[in-house]
Amino acid sequence: MACVPYFDAASTAPLHPVARQALTAALDEGWADPARLYRDGRRARMLLDAARETAAEVLGARADEVSFTASGTQAVQLGVLGALAGNRRTGRHLVHSAVEHSSLLHAAEVHAAAGGEVTEVPVDRLGRVDASRLAAVLRPAAEHGAGRGTALACLQSANHEVGTVQPVAEAAELCAAAGVPLLVDAAQSAGRLPVPGGWSLLAASAHKWGGPAGVGVLAVRKGVRYASPLPADERERGRVPGFVNVPAVVAAAASLRAVRQEAEAENARLHALVERIRARVPQLVPDVEVVGDPVRRLPHVVTFSCLYVDGEVLLTELDRAGFAVSSGSSCTSSTLTPSHVLKAMGVLTEGNVRVSLPFGAEEADVERFLAVLPDAVAAVRAPLGLDAPPVTPPAAPPVESPAAAAAAAADPATGAPVPGAAVPGSAVMVVDTLGRRCPIPVIELAKRIGGVPVGGTVAVLSDDEAARLDIPAWCGMRGEEYAGEAPAARYGGDRGTAYLVVRRSG
Repeated sequence: MACVPYFDAASTAPLHPVARQALTAALDEGWADPARLYRDGRRARMLLDAARETAAEVLGARADEVSFTASGTQAVQLGVLGALAGNRRTGRHLVHSAVEHSSLLHAAEVHAAAGGEVTEVPVDRLGRVDASRLAAVLRPAAEHGAGRGTALACLQSANHEVGTVQPVAEAAELCAAAGVPLLVDAAQSAGRLPVPGGWSLLAASAHKWGGPAGVGVLAVRKGVRYASPLPADERERGRVPGFVNVPAVVAAAASLRAVRQEAEAENARLHALVERIRARVPQLVPDVEVVGDPVRRLPHVVTFSCLYVDGEVLLTELDRAGFAVSSGSSCTSSTLTPSHVLKAMGVLTEGNVRVSLPFGAEEADVERFLAVLPDAVAAVRAPLGLDAPPVTPPAAPPVESPAAAAAAAADPATGAPVPGAAVPGSAVMVVDTLGRRCPIPVIELAKRIGGVPVGGTVAVLSDDEAARLDIPAWCGMRGEEYAGEAPAARYGGDRGTAYLVVRRSG
């Protein structure tokens, strides 16, 4: 295990001791081509077959349904594209949840670019799909006719960013009734939780459960139509081309079995540690939102978002303190757009931190993390001047006429009045944050709203996509009223959107 507190197991778990032992042994015994008939080849084939049997048993599949891939991403994408190709006579309609892993979303983009149709099923604020909503968008071929039906539905077992467990068994039952195959991405739950039944295709990733990187699992039920989207190859039942990494596969299967055997006791221990984090972070750090389902969730994942915090800077502060965590925040160097998961949930995206505990995580390390976190957040917030006196609003709106105010107070789509929006002739404080990204729009809003009277309106001008999520979330957390949006041009902006906030707090 890692020698320093490592809290990013949802990205990749430390190599399990059993995996390390199995890998070392298999490097000597399983290096040869398992497709050859000489002694070393037969030995490698025996190891590969035994690993396949082990993985199948844990995942609830038959050995001949299991193929090994080069990664979990490859397993998901081969599963999606192969099932769509195999069911092309049914139709070209693909259904998936709004919070699936990017590997699946990229496969869906390929399908759409080739002329296929994709339907995205929304989630609630906890990140959970309503199985009945998923079933409602399915198109049974028996009702819609051949070529017009749903070829595949996809649902993750648990979300990779917030840990919410999805209703896979219920969805599988509804998909089966509609005659639609269901692909389950079990990357985050395999080994930790029992695999729900009813799936048609299943994908998993070894390095998520403590196996070596570079091994994925794709299981395809007997009778499910599947056609490889890649050129034909005789290996792995024609589903995955190329030479199988037998030593890594052996280590992956051995660690999967070990982790599953340990899961009941370890899950209870990690669940208690995560409960401690969920309860204490809001007590220790002001202006924090804990996201994800508090009950139906993975035992080792907790995610929270901190107002007025740049996610990249906060992760750097925590790294200096010796903690490895990750973020779904838009404020990271990897992306300038909000996490699609947090966006779909409609929760705060700024200052996002995901803590995912590996097997063997120590209680003392969790306590030290809780001790370090408040100072880390305070250090990031300190230079922002949030304690400065409020800015006095202008005597009159900079660019506001009664006609413009009336337009701004209306829904841009329907023209209907927006509850709480600025009324004609009223002064509106304009906060221009155009060209500045998360979390600046919310920070400037927090600084200035104290300078307007109760019932007064602030128009925050922003061209940062995260503001559309973060400003309403801020209002909900601070007791202010979000009054909708209007074109920034109505308030003097040359681009972007004006987000209207009515002060309700005293």
